[in-house]
Amino acid sequence: MLCDADAGFLSTLEAALPPGTLRKAEARYLEEPRGRYAGRAGAVACPASVDQVSAILRAAHRARVGVVAYGGGTGLVGGQMAPDGPLPLILSLERMARIRSVDGPGNVLLAEAGCVLADVQAAAAGAGRLFPLSLASEGSARIGGLLATNAGGTGVIRWGNMRDLALGLEVVLADGRVWHGLKALRKDNMGYDLRHLMIGAEGTLGVITAASLRLVAPPARQGAALMVVDSPAAALTLLARAQDRLGEGVSAFELIGGEGLRFLAETMPQVRQPLAQAPDWMVLIDLGLAEGLDPAAALEALFAEGLDAGLVSDGVIAASEAQRRDFWTLRESIPAANRLIGAISSHDISVPMGAVPDFIARAGPALARIGCFRINCFGHLGDGNLHYNVFPLPGESRADHEDKRPAIKACVHDLVHALGGSVGAEHGVGRLKVDDLERYGDPAGLAAMRAIKAALDPHGILNPGAVLRAGR
Repeated sequence: MLCDADAGFLSTLEAALPPGTLRKAEARYLEEPRGRYAGRAGAVACPASVDQVSAILRAAHRARVGVVAYGGGTGLVGGQMAPDGPLPLILSLERMARIRSVDGPGNVLLAEAGCVLADVQAAAAGAGRLFPLSLASEGSARIGGLLATNAGGTGVIRWGNMRDLALGLEVVLADGRVWHGLKALRKDNMGYDLRHLMIGAEGTLGVITAASLRLVAPPARQGAALMVVDSPAAALTLLARAQDRLGEGVSAFELIGGEGLRFLAETMPQVRQPLAQAPDWMVLIDLGLAEGLDPAAALEALFAEGLDAGLVSDGVIAASEAQRRDFWTLRESIPAANRLIGAISSHDISVPMGAVPDFIARAGPALARIGCFRINCFGHLGDGNLHYNVFPLPGESRADHEDKRPAIKACVHDLVHALGGSVGAEHGVGRLKVDDLERYGDPAGLAAMRAIKAALDPHGILNPGAVLRAGR
């Protein structure tokens, strides 16, 4: 049974750490972006080194005090919050924000967990390299949290998830021991792959303190286009044709629904929309090509092929890098517009790519049997990850439909599961989807997860209640 991070524990911990390491739990550590959870904590520990993290976990392990690791606070499933249970200690990695080394020729960057993603991107660029993870929160999301949740973003189609970009880790285990796994190897088959066990574990098996990150050569030529497609099925066929033509030159392929564009026009009119009228569906295609290849010409050829095949009906090809950035501003502003409208229920789901059109075709009518809603569907078509969000009609509020939220969520998630998908595609399980993991997870897989948790964290101090229900 866990104990509170009470005055006695904090006094003992403070004596073992440098002055200023322990702080009061300010409001920013206890809030999450969607406002669905209010955190609680006895204090916040802000260590500056892996040795200090080790001392904190060693003390918490002995005292049976829960520890919630905290990165940039951008998580959307409550993984960084502890709304109930014994009072935990929040462990913020914000002071561990040093880029320890950059090896451009070797394509490796060694970063501490508190590094902000944008700073890692800038350090890579300074060495003539690219760290290709890209997402809307890159100005505040930190490397440790991105690894803990196996973040994806817009470039998964080409570069993979965060686990594909991490070569090695430094991790402090629940009892304070440090796993020194910061190798920069592409091949290492000496036993179990602890790196992949820790990535995506949401701080429940260990606290990531540093990582060896994979860099790549930046594309010499970049380009982008917005193309109007007749349907999600047409978008999927266009994606296949783009990859047939350009292979890994396709860096991103985003599906954008018309409702999202209308939300943008309503709430953020300053975001420029290049098409006079919002289509029902369009895609944002981003290319990164080698020297000597012309992205604009490649996109023009793809558009012509799509037009002849009846897949596309209109489009705009970026005439400059500034216009390419404008296209991405439009795409990345859609979540902000969603928040201003106020979703009844938001869903981060993935299905096999071939099942995307079927899911979209079936989900709308199924939800219509529950009530009348607006649906904003958008996301990363290249990896099957959709953000499928349900909104009230104009003149209504999310509060008017709060009683329908469980039925809406079950409707969407049951369909995803039936199609062989995942109801936690990009943001993880956290505390929000613990019930979903129990409902849809494979029993043998869940048993294995619980056995691993018990072996690595026998007292259950690491992020208690996240991913796996506390006490189970």
